[in-house]
Amino acid sequence: MKLNELRDREGATHSKKRLGRGIGSGSGKTGGRGVKGQKARSGVAINGFEGGQMPLYRRLPKRGFKNIFAKDFNIVSLGRIQTAIDAGKLDASATITADTLVEAGVLRRARDGVRLLSDGDLKAKLSFDVAGASKGAIEKVEKAGGSVKLPEKAAK
Repeated sequence: MKLNELRDREGATHSKKRLGRGIGSGSGKTGGRGVKGQKARSGVAINGFEGGQMPLYRRLPKRGFKNIFAKDFNIVSLGRIQTAIDAGKLDASATITADTLVEAGVLRRARDGVRLLSDGDLKAKLSFDVAGASKGAIEKVEKAGGSVKLPEKAAK
């Protein structure tokens, strides 16, 4: 094969529609734009414009509040951690942190920390160093003989 023999696949390119080339072409005179008015002219992009009437997005009331300081936690259930231990991905003797969960493949990435939830059962004695945990999760971990270490503010 030579460079001058290269071609696009059949049907990959379309010839440009030739506008304004007479009434017999099917797209003559107005060139497929309809008739008159702002949209018949070139260079028009009117998103949300309603002919001078107050646009819908401005008529509706503003609602809500987005907290820019909000933390984005990974949520992990105790059952998922027990599954990872059973599969041999997590070491039960080591302290479990966000980084160890990422290395084990339980989480894809550590965001602002890990929050433990009490779904599932925990058989192993584990120690956790996490950003947050539900009361039920803390009870289950301590019942299994483990411990949960939380930052000062998150301990509630």
